Amino acid sequence: MKILITGSNGLLGQKLLYKLRIDDSVDLVATSKGENRVTVRDGYAYHSLDITNKAALEELISTQKPDVVINTAAMTNVDLCEDKKESCDVLNVDAVQYLANACARIDAQLIHISTDFIFDGEDGPYTEEDMPNPLSYYGLSKLKSEQLLQVHSVKWTILRTIIVFGVGENLSKGNIVLWAKEALAKGDSLNIIDDQFRAPTLAEDLADICILAAKKKALGIFNASGKDIMSIYEIVERVAKYYGNSTNNLNKISTATLNQKAVRPPKTGFILDKSINELGYRPHSFEECLAIMDEQLKTIH
Repeated sequence: MKILITGSNGLLGQKLLYKLRIDDSVDLVATSKGENRVTVRDGYAYHSLDITNKAALEELISTQKPDVVINTAAMTNVDLCEDKKESCDVLNVDAVQYLANACARIDAQLIHISTDFIFDGEDGPYTEEDMPNPLSYYGLSKLKSEQLLQVHSVKWTILRTIIVFGVGENLSKGNIVLWAKEALAKGDSLNIIDDQFRAPTLAEDLADICILAAKKKALGIFNASGKDIMSIYEIVERVAKYYGNSTNNLNKISTATLNQKAVRPPKTGFILDKSINELGYRPHSFEECLAIMDEQLKTIH
């Protein structure tokens, strides 16, 4: 099976690359914008690809002829999407259309990553059938990408996820768990919101469900998050407890005090039954995720 990854320099892209490059049943093609930022260079082919460049994308997919394309590339900075709606649409909607068209031509499966931000957070946790109602432009762009796939002739799979975290190399952005670990270690006074609830997702778990969907040729929508739903405050609190840091410097604040550009849904989280039963998805508990990350951090430093 030939699998092509977009966004292989990102956190999820890197996890997929590391898992698939040692899989004898997979011929792996990694693509990302610009140079390859992953140090391990064997077990796959790398091609620089900007997925917003329609001609370049079509040429690469028609020459490589993958059986499956896993699209991990996206503009995910929620407030930036609010400011730069056009750039957001180009990457989160237009590029998905280009990918779907190119995959349909060669009868390839397209696995696309979506988000809990397609929901308004008034009635979480959500099943795959619940009605989307995005509050932010980022959420709207991801919903548009879902809707265009749902009416497309391409073999499509949508995996919806929530706050992806983990350890990667040369990443262009951080994540809440690593940030919390570092800030807590310094003993800084931290103001953390306690009125938003999420199910943070280990990048390895998300990579696993991408691979399961590819190998099982599973089509449709699947929830693909962590299994523990908690407030942002509790995420930081549990990181503190795991590392034996004091929680005395943690202060609870409300979302309203942050004056963020984009509106966030108050409570999301996913019901994972379909993914567990149909795909064999087995996400780790939050503490297990921290232990996996901890082992990786030891090898880096």
